[in-house]
Amino acid sequence: MALVMFSAMVVLLLLGFPMMVPLIAGALIGVIELFGTVDKTEFMIQQMLGGIRPSSLIAVPMFILAADIMTRGQSAGRLIDMVMAFVRHVRGGLAVSTAAACALFGAVSGSTQATVVAVGTPLRPRMLKGGYKDSFILALIVNSSDIAFLIPPSIGMIIYGVVAKASIPELFIAGIGPGLLILVMFSIYSMIYAKMNDVPTEPAATWSERAHAVKRALWPLGFPILIIGGIFFGIFSPTEAAAISVAYAVFLEVLVFRTMKITELYQVALSTGMVTAVVFILVGAGASFAWVLSFAQIPQQILGALGIDEMGQIGVLFTIAVAFFIGCMFVDPIVVILIFVPIFAPVVEKTGLDPILVGTLITLQAAIGSATPPFGCDIFTAVAVFKRPYLEVIRGTPPFVFMLLSVSILMIFFPQVALFLRDIAFDK
Repeated sequence: MALVMFSAMVVLLLLGFPMMVPLIAGALIGVIELFGTVDKTEFMIQQMLGGIRPSSLIAVPMFILAADIMTRGQSAGRLIDMVMAFVRHVRGGLAVSTAAACALFGAVSGSTQATVVAVGTPLRPRMLKGGYKDSFILALIVNSSDIAFLIPPSIGMIIYGVVAKASIPELFIAGIGPGLLILVMFSIYSMIYAKMNDVPTEPAATWSERAHAVKRALWPLGFPILIIGGIFFGIFSPTEAAAISVAYAVFLEVLVFRTMKITELYQVALSTGMVTAVVFILVGAGASFAWVLSFAQIPQQILGALGIDEMGQIGVLFTIAVAFFIGCMFVDPIVVILIFVPIFAPVVEKTGLDPILVGTLITLQAAIGSATPPFGCDIFTAVAVFKRPYLEVIRGTPPFVFMLLSVSILMIFFPQVALFLRDIAFDK
């Protein structure tokens, strides 16, 4: 049964169908195999509707909408200008600015692909002019976008929290530590690269220029303060934070910066609606597919063959990390989270692993996989946005993937990398 389901999905993918079609087809084949008739497809439909029912998912379209509004306005540009004012004169300062800008924009959007577009579009031409090779620039932008998947708000963490029934506020706070560690590692590597390749530095900004850049960025800096601060201190939930971020984005771009007219919000909302529809169809299809797998006890058979029941906590974490990393190299991270999390959930509970640690590790692996060849979705976003060949986009990725995987290994052996801030915020 499993072989038939996965074979059909692979064939449909190779024929060029969008991911939602193979998922639904796989679930449908599973239902027919289980019950011997198409009359029981109502169970599949019930699972699809149940998959998009959790109220926590309301945060997803709102964070996407907030990111869309800011990308079209001045918020992203002002954050980038502020970072560059402080580090552009350092050897590798432009590259460090790019990584830091990805982290800041991630604290607003929660989307890796939105970060590639918002940060990469203005900074790539500037880095080219500054003497960096395009292969390094593209790899830096694509992999720095991974930070956006960890720094709250994270769409991946919201999906994991819904599927695993884990605390989304705790997940958000746990993602900050690994995200900042990745930023530090990328910054150090960028400085070494700039020195080895004799990349020239830019003139240092004066303190008055820095003060001006900070002043211009004060309003956009309100986003991470509102979202992270509000959740950290228990003022509001992630869903409420999403609603506040949309209201704040409209306030800034329409009333403060005046970069948008209120009538333009319709087109932005329409774009967000299209993206949200795709995400929610994937969530519903993934939920039904995961239900079929669980009902047929396919996960138990696979994990039994791997001998996972005999593994300790570290062995289970390594298995989870490898599974999600490989899965996201080929398929959209949201789909992988929807399918794999229910498979590993019983093992995680049995071994006594902290679901927040597991969720943070899964989110990081999903982010790494989405920026890793052959089919990482962020790679194709960069190919489309920057109009560069696929091989050029992936040429400079190995050092970044190595650093990202190093952080994953650190999290496995030293869980406090992820749990330190969570424990402080929630008195664990």
